[in-house]
Amino acid sequence: MVRHVILWQLKDEFTAEKKAETARKIKEGLEGLQGRIPGLVEIHVQTEHLGSSNADLMLDSTFENEEALKGYAVHPDHLAVANGVVRPNTRSRVCLDFEI
Repeated sequence: MVRHVILWQLKDEFTAEKKAETARKIKEGLEGLQGRIPGLVEIHVQTEHLGSSNADLMLDSTFENEEALKGYAVHPDHLAVANGVVRPNTRSRVCLDFEI
């Protein structure tokens, strides 16, 4: 099994309301991939965070293996969410992939 964790910061120019709306859309889009991508075991997007955080949201996902993660990266359904709502609205991305 492989864990895929990403932390994003949303664009600085967004108001608090715009950040909340964007985080909700990202969460809905990514969590909506459950059951649609081969090898994707579990996917969750955390949008609520403490004031001490320096990221706005986190993706926590689990895949059957590294090949499944590679397939996810290029899957058309994932790319639609990534290119449609994630990338246009984020200013930074940090990723950690590891075996569990």
